[in-house]
Amino acid sequence: MDQMDLLVKASWLYYAEGLTQAEIGDRMNLTRRRVNELIAMALKEGVVRITFRAGAAENVELEAKLRKTFNLEDAVVLPTPVDPAQLHCILGRGAAAYLDRMIDVRKPRSIGVGWGATLRETVRQMTARSAPDLDVRSMMGGLTRGSEINTFEIVHSFAAVLNARCHYLAAPIYAGSPASREAITSQPVFQDLLQKICDVDISFLSVGDVTLKSLQVKYGLPAGTDIQHLLALGAVGDVLGRYLDSQGRPIKHSLNCEVVSPELESYRKIPCRIIASGGAHKLAILRAVLRAELATVVITDAESAKMMIEET
Repeated sequence: MDQMDLLVKASWLYYAEGLTQAEIGDRMNLTRRRVNELIAMALKEGVVRITFRAGAAENVELEAKLRKTFNLEDAVVLPTPVDPAQLHCILGRGAAAYLDRMIDVRKPRSIGVGWGATLRETVRQMTARSAPDLDVRSMMGGLTRGSEINTFEIVHSFAAVLNARCHYLAAPIYAGSPASREAITSQPVFQDLLQKICDVDISFLSVGDVTLKSLQVKYGLPAGTDIQHLLALGAVGDVLGRYLDSQGRPIKHSLNCEVVSPELESYRKIPCRIIASGGAHKLAILRAVLRAELATVVITDAESAKMMIEET
């Protein structure tokens, strides 16, 4: 069998039949090193050409651009659905697959989660497993209405699918006043909880905008909060209930002194900080969070990724 025959046969067995290099070596009476050389040579000589689906290849390219532009550890870009109502489902599916792989490989001791529609969809699509030594922690206060904004339901669902230990932050998202927030968080039990939240290995959050599409704007803000005042102060959205400007800096508003969640500088100490969000209404806050390097990993859709890169 001449060199070209060897190239073609080894490549066929590897790419078409899915044999491992060791199996090909046994089949063809070659060393594994020789098989590796043949497969590499087949690509170099054009015996084998690898093509990618256009959409998938474009998304991989966008991921690389996001990583470079915003100094990210990783990025996941998913197709933008024709129906915007399906975006949470698409992002949730991609986030679930990413978390499944991360838990398998990194074997984290603890995970902190927020709340929102994307997180609800993520946990619905995660692979059930048994991780009894894993701690799942709520990272922020919440509300008791609606599955997306019920912090207890979200953290319980994550713990249930992972068969992990569950730790609640039993507090409202906003305390009502800075003094009330101080009274709550000064309690030893809450000081301990807030410390442990930022000691997690992985955090998984979404971000909110400042429109009526935001569940927090619709249901979570204290009575009498003026959205126009938030906007006038430069707010483009929130992370962990803290409203930020276009550069990812907290605005000077009482809400940021009332929120029951970790300070951003404490949050930054978490080694892996995943943000999953997308859609035109969340572009400004996504871009702000990435500019401020509040995330190490972003999971978003293709149209959002393009616009974030183009407008940076």
